[in-house]
Amino acid sequence: MPTQLILTKNVKNLGAEGDQVSVADGYARNFLLPRQMAIAATPGAMRRIEALKLLRAERERKEIEEAQELGKKIGKLSSTVELKAGEGGKVFGSVSAADIAAALAERGFQVDRRSVHLEEPIKKLGNFEIPIRLHPQVTAVFKLTVASPDAPAPAAEESAARAPKAKSEKAHPVRKKKKA
Repeated sequence: MPTQLILTKNVKNLGAEGDQVSVADGYARNFLLPRQMAIAATPGAMRRIEALKLLRAERERKEIEEAQELGKKIGKLSSTVELKAGEGGKVFGSVSAADIAAALAERGFQVDRRSVHLEEPIKKLGNFEIPIRLHPQVTAVFKLTVASPDAPAPAAEESAARAPKAKSEKAHPVRKKKKA
């Protein structure tokens, strides 16, 4: 028979602080109650929880404001990661969520790597906009450039392609020797 509890802390995949939940007896008795993550749902506890809900609303409002401020600061940032690359811009290795979190940490922003949302690691050169979930209601966008240290600058590449070739650079046909 399910047990009615009121959560005193946020519990992942169950509910937030102040929520009334119905859980299995063993889960309540062996996990939630000993860790003081929940209390039994009695009329006295319900009145106490109303006060907790007001505190939770205020704390959540502050968390959202802080996350929005942090999101604005992160949105103004851009970073460059250099990886060796081969033909066609394909890099050796990849840029993962942990690498992006480390790049933000170098700039003074502590972000959990699990809040960096990459569908898959970045494995090519270019500019990327990485969503970072700072709060369930706040997402920031971090600009990341993946470049190769030995690749020429794009402007130099274009000018080299447009410049006419010197006579010494023209290819000469190779003549095959006839067998006698």
